[in-house]
Amino acid sequence: MSLRGGDPAEIGGYPLEKRLGSGGMGTVFLARTSSGRPVAIKLIHQQYAGDDEFRIRFRQEVAAARRVSGAFTAAVVDAAPEAEQPWMATTYVEGPTLAQRIAEQGPLDGAELRRLAIGLAEALRDIHRVGVVHRDLKPSNVMLSPEGPRVIDFGISRAVDQQTLTMTGRVIGTPPFMSPEQLQAPRGVGPRSDVFSLGTLLVYAATGHGPFDADSPYMTAYQVVHEEPSLGAVPAALRAVVEPCLDKEPEGRPSADELLVLLRDLPAELGGTGTGGPGAGHTRDMITQHHLATGDTPERTSRDRAAPAGSGTGSTGTAIGGRLRRRWRPVLAAAVAVAAIGGGVAALTTGGFGADGGPDHGGGDTGPSAAASPGGALPKGFEPWSRTVLGGREDIPDELRCLARGDALFCGGGGVVAARISARDGSRVWTAKSPGVPVQGMHLVGATDDTVLGYRFAAQDAPQDPSSEVVALDADSGRELWSAPSGAQSTAVTGRSRDAVVVGSAVVTVDASNSRFEARDAHSGEVTWTTPFPAGTQCAPVPAGPRLLAMCATDAEMDDVQVRRPTLATLDLASGTPGEPIAVNGPVVPMGVADGRLVLLSKHYEGVSPAGYDGVARVDPASRKVTYSRFGQVYEGTSGMAGDTVYVSGQAGLVTALDSATGGRKWSRQTGVEGASGPTAGPDALYFSSATGRVVALSPRDGTPLWTTDPRTDGLTGEQDASPRVTVAGRAVFVAAATNTLFAFDAQRPPKPG
Repeated sequence: MSLRGGDPAEIGGYPLEKRLGSGGMGTVFLARTSSGRPVAIKLIHQQYAGDDEFRIRFRQEVAAARRVSGAFTAAVVDAAPEAEQPWMATTYVEGPTLAQRIAEQGPLDGAELRRLAIGLAEALRDIHRVGVVHRDLKPSNVMLSPEGPRVIDFGISRAVDQQTLTMTGRVIGTPPFMSPEQLQAPRGVGPRSDVFSLGTLLVYAATGHGPFDADSPYMTAYQVVHEEPSLGAVPAALRAVVEPCLDKEPEGRPSADELLVLLRDLPAELGGTGTGGPGAGHTRDMITQHHLATGDTPERTSRDRAAPAGSGTGSTGTAIGGRLRRRWRPVLAAAVAVAAIGGGVAALTTGGFGADGGPDHGGGDTGPSAAASPGGALPKGFEPWSRTVLGGREDIPDELRCLARGDALFCGGGGVVAARISARDGSRVWTAKSPGVPVQGMHLVGATDDTVLGYRFAAQDAPQDPSSEVVALDADSGRELWSAPSGAQSTAVTGRSRDAVVVGSAVVTVDASNSRFEARDAHSGEVTWTTPFPAGTQCAPVPAGPRLLAMCATDAEMDDVQVRRPTLATLDLASGTPGEPIAVNGPVVPMGVADGRLVLLSKHYEGVSPAGYDGVARVDPASRKVTYSRFGQVYEGTSGMAGDTVYVSGQAGLVTALDSATGGRKWSRQTGVEGASGPTAGPDALYFSSATGRVVALSPRDGTPLWTTDPRTDGLTGEQDASPRVTVAGRAVFVAAATNTLFAFDAQRPPKPG
């Protein structure tokens, strides 16, 4: 809707374009940053600006939203809680709310319903992991973006470690989606209140109405506290998951992590409700059927729920996976069996997929090796390990990227020019540090048999030093061999941060003035050739198998920050002499080589903003022929390539495999790893990993999940087009994560979830 008379023209320096909506507390506008990025700005109504209690709550909302940053929430861009009229800007999520979607098209079902459920559970996991309780999860606070659901509006959320405000006589929330404790004792609300709300939300999504709907808010609230939910119209398999979420007592509900295990075990198509058959009615009937079949009794299950926290294993009592197997998996198994009898869904297979789409390691001898047995060997004496490599500045929580050479792992990035790590146990052999602030995405340059090359950035108090350099280090000792100032415009030309490349025993860089290529012997630093850029262009090196290409764009396109028609030319490796340029319809991003041809992805733009990939181009340097293929749709996310296949990893965890020759889709697979980079190809698996260190292994043939690990560190999952974080050497898998964390494990024995 357009702006109205009296609406401001801008807020906090952000020009407003239109109204997105208005509620009781404020109005939300669509605005733009100076770079053209869309943001949603929530402006608090003037009448509340003078309310001290409201200002405190708004400050808490801003703080809570800033603490939460995941693939399924809207990140805070800017805020002014102390302004005369407070406001907050978040990333703009395009799409309808869940309420709008249900009103216009009716309930969700099948795979769409399953994706929503998993996305919302992962959003709760991210929210709870940083110690925040949302407290107002409802259909109008769930946005349905093309990449998956987003949870918005932390207006009444609170940090778990903070005291809530004293609000005598007030119960804040929306009764059909509130938990019993939120209605009775709001000061004691914890994370499992959100789980209850999610349960009601999933019922609403599946049926179009809530499980406690009544003629008045007062009757609805009474039913939430005292009555059983109405679940007869919910698909049977989903009903088995929702029912424990709606337990009246918080301790009877699964946590967000436990809920994810249940949801990911659901079949891809949830099927019907089985009305009139064994699946009709409440899932408590199914629980009873399971007890009768197994010899358990409801009383015995109650005793299991009341077991002391320390009765299991691990520092927090029973491991999550173990508790799930005892409490929730039998319920799901019974529901799936009932649905299968009724013809609604296919029964899960024995040894099926567990918590994150990987094998269920719940009991018996079934383990990761049963799912994937990559070939190759481990380094002698190898044991799983985890290490942090400190850089030049401890305030730079960057990521490393690594490559394996024999028994050594060479890593670089952020405040680390390069480091040599023992592949066997993670011990550090040497580290060369960078004192300055790094460029995001600039990691290790590469390595030859005797030399390692990385980037060094100048310290802020040393303006006389080159802003960025390529540094060569002796592979054995870490001794600096030579350094050379380097340009830094490759991202603008190619969409990839790669200002220097190793080709054989040489390294090719761009000079500091961004005017020519320079080739050096990697170990000695001796310049072997220089090649100036064509007049009026900027160029970047692009490796293409045994060839090296120059990708160039005109100065005018660089000024417009949009390269529409780049050229590619082969550089002679001995002399640097360029071949005839080949024009390419852009904008495109180099991906890799298949059948001797350079593969490029075609970037899709909406206005001036990149919005995914819509096709593939193949360049044959020998014949100078370029062929183009369009995708069936636009794919958003982080791109990568292995073999002759291009992969796009969406922020919500969807991995799509695309044929680099035809553009046809080979397969798509929903994973539990949001914001993943990849792929890295192992002998029998493809590996994708996020900044949290979470790894999923997929079958290259059809994307079947082989196993998934748990997160290893706190890390943002929103970085687009990050380079692969996984390095494979035989059976050894090395993973880089946020804050320069590295860890390694045997691909045949990955860390078990939980």
